[in-house]
Amino acid sequence: MSIKSNIPQIATLRREVEGRFGLRLQTHTHFVSLAETIEKDLREHLSPTTLERVWGYSTRHYDTVSLRTLDVLAKYAGREGWEKFCVELKQSETTESDFFSEGIMEVASLNEGIRLRLGWQPDRMCEVRYLGNNRFVVESVTNGSLRVGDTFSCLQLQVGKLLYMDCFLREGETPEAVQRYAVGRENGLTLLEIIERQED
Repeated sequence: MSIKSNIPQIATLRREVEGRFGLRLQTHTHFVSLAETIEKDLREHLSPTTLERVWGYSTRHYDTVSLRTLDVLAKYAGREGWEKFCVELKQSETTESDFFSEGIMEVASLNEGIRLRLGWQPDRMCEVRYLGNNRFVVESVTNGSLRVGDTFSCLQLQVGKLLYMDCFLREGETPEAVQRYAVGRENGLTLLEIIERQED
């Protein structure tokens, strides 16, 4: 069984593995060392190439990871396995989004029409389309409290950083109902990717 490698849960698992390993994995030598450590500690074999695939280091641009690989990595991170890891993550008391009263934002710009996929802990994901003038509309939601049709303004998007949504408006509500919303309060965005560009 293969699982898409761009989901927020895998991004969280990578951080936990790096936390136990004591090193951010950035070179082939790092992956070789991690593979040797896992084999020594768990008596489970994962090749450096397989690990590079999980971290997106591979030049072959794989987009899936095997369930066995995730099971082994979850056990290395101190969990019982991948499925248990996901359950525990979902049940975590850490809230990764919340309404807030104030925030400081930095200016960022995108071309109108670009669609983005955003993810944050424990298993939240959404797709948004840029409308121009720092405004976005939510087009799909997975496991989150955002809703399709919600709109917001955003001046900063960065993996590992808190995402501030200003002028947040629920679909169908009047402009007087605008709020501010924060996503990924503890760990920031775990996923940020362009999934479609508007054709000229």
